[in-house]
Amino acid sequence: MPSLLEPATTHCPVRARHNEMGSACTARPRASTANPHPAQVAPPLRRRKRAPLGGRTGSGSGWAGWAAMLAAGLVLLLAAGLGQGTTRGVLREELLLRPLPVGDVAAVFQFRTRWDADLQQGAVSHYRLFPKALGQLVAAHGVRELHLALTQGFWSTQNWGQPPLGAPAGAELWVWFQDTVPDVDKAWKELSNILSGIFCASLNFIDSTNTVTPTASFKPLGVANGTDHRLLRYAVLPREVVCTENLTPWKKLLPCGSKAGLAVLLKAERLFHSSYHSQAVHIRPICRDASCLSVSWELRQTLTVVFDSFTSGQGKKDWSLFKMFSRTLTDACPLASESKVYVDISPKNKEKELLEVTPTPTSVHEAVVQGDKTTYAVYDLLSPVLFNTSRSLNVQLKWKRPEDSSELSTPIMHAQRYVSGYGLQTGEISTLIYNTHPYRAFPVILLETVPWYLRLYVHTLTIITKGKENKPSYIHYQPAQDRKRPHLLEMLIQLPANSATKITIQFERALLKWTEYPPDPNHGFYVSSSVLSALVPSVITVKDVNVEESPLFTSLFPSSDGSSYFLRLYTEPLLVNLPTPDFSMPYNVICLTCTVVAVCYGSFYNLLTRTFHVEEPSRGGLAKRLANVIRRLRGVPPI
Repeated sequence: MPSLLEPATTHCPVRARHNEMGSACTARPRASTANPHPAQVAPPLRRRKRAPLGGRTGSGSGWAGWAAMLAAGLVLLLAAGLGQGTTRGVLREELLLRPLPVGDVAAVFQFRTRWDADLQQGAVSHYRLFPKALGQLVAAHGVRELHLALTQGFWSTQNWGQPPLGAPAGAELWVWFQDTVPDVDKAWKELSNILSGIFCASLNFIDSTNTVTPTASFKPLGVANGTDHRLLRYAVLPREVVCTENLTPWKKLLPCGSKAGLAVLLKAERLFHSSYHSQAVHIRPICRDASCLSVSWELRQTLTVVFDSFTSGQGKKDWSLFKMFSRTLTDACPLASESKVYVDISPKNKEKELLEVTPTPTSVHEAVVQGDKTTYAVYDLLSPVLFNTSRSLNVQLKWKRPEDSSELSTPIMHAQRYVSGYGLQTGEISTLIYNTHPYRAFPVILLETVPWYLRLYVHTLTIITKGKENKPSYIHYQPAQDRKRPHLLEMLIQLPANSATKITIQFERALLKWTEYPPDPNHGFYVSSSVLSALVPSVITVKDVNVEESPLFTSLFPSSDGSSYFLRLYTEPLLVNLPTPDFSMPYNVICLTCTVVAVCYGSFYNLLTRTFHVEEPSRGGLAKRLANVIRRLRGVPPI
């Protein structure tokens, strides 16, 4: 089964020389007696006789002796601290500015921290660059890889091109655990709850009803000895809303926070006033050197923002750092060994239209990204020449002439997804996958995760390409269990050249219990995005670039070999209506019941509990007796 649709970085992505390595502090090492460093050994202190205050002993005053002892102790502590923390940690911060075909601008931040430490042993007690909260999390729960993304909005592939970092709308979490973890489900539950507290997200709602174990779509991205998919867990919360309370703890994980370096641009009110916002955290083990005899840990914090020229009201012609972020760059992070800004100045059409960037970049970098030749203007914040003329850096992008947005380049692969049908009983999920390559066909792995309350009819699954049936090479289906687990469907489909493939499957809506409906049931129920993983053929040969030399492009645009590059796309999330009862009926029932009780029951109760007394007729009063006397006198019968 050709399920190798993953980048080649699953083995040894880092090929660094020993003299380029750095690390963060591990536990204090034991003192070594072989060839000690001169700065780590203090001269022996001879014991002198105690002298009275103000007196002198052979070589100086008593205060001078105590000062010498204190200075020697400080030297020892300083040398030990420097030996622990300054030679094993590497931080690189990079920013990629990419003008999009429709006039928008995408900004991709990447903060990469590499730590030469063994977190699995649990002996690490001192943290410098690597966040302690994440380090202890990896060590305590046996995490081999962790990938978390929080996204607001949807990346429009047809208008913006291929995404640099794909992510579905909402929250996505997938984790590879170590084979030493006894109970993966328990560790997964505890891990999601802890991450929920760290990032102030609703990850605690991840349970068995939205968790699956894919078999072919997700492979380890770091050093991996095996791919036992029983150690993998994947979950998506499509309804998760990303806001400032998620961005703040994400920025606090950076070594410099948001006080220096590229992180000063991360202003919440500007980032969330955009068409697309996605922040992610990736932790994986990587090779420390070319021989891969030792393993380091890599933490990549990425943030992708798309600024819409129409909603911002700034037009399509001019862009700058100040217009996008309301701030400019003043310096690099003091802890960073590399701090660069890349601006895509490649031609966007046949007339070789180029972008004008100011000020003059320090260098120009050319790379092959997703099958296209790309030219980047590079600004090195660590270069002393950059801040000679001014104290701040405000990169400006200007078009030489107005861009014609009608001629948009079609991406090689894109997809869309929708729900069809009528009524609230049955429906159909349709997925359209387009391969616009003129002469190359390639396979794609499709992952569908459907909630249990949409009961799929697998016998209705159809795959049509150019009017003919397209049988998948591999299919894996795990049926759902009510209130326990969702549907999982994975397929390996061959996409012919210049074709559109339509995948349809019918479903039936289930009727939930009244306690299982959310507070706004008429809004609908979300279905997570489909995941497309493919090795897309490249027209131009992709160069094998060293990760240490160019960590940004090798991580954003991974390639397997010189003929193809890895691409992962996400479709739109679905919004499905379920049969919903009238939740105002209990109110009506209560009103009717209270009326019946007040009118009927009250009357019956009054009749049943009232006591009746028979009154005997009285003989009459004084007036009656006088009237009868008068009537007798007149000869009339008495009353």
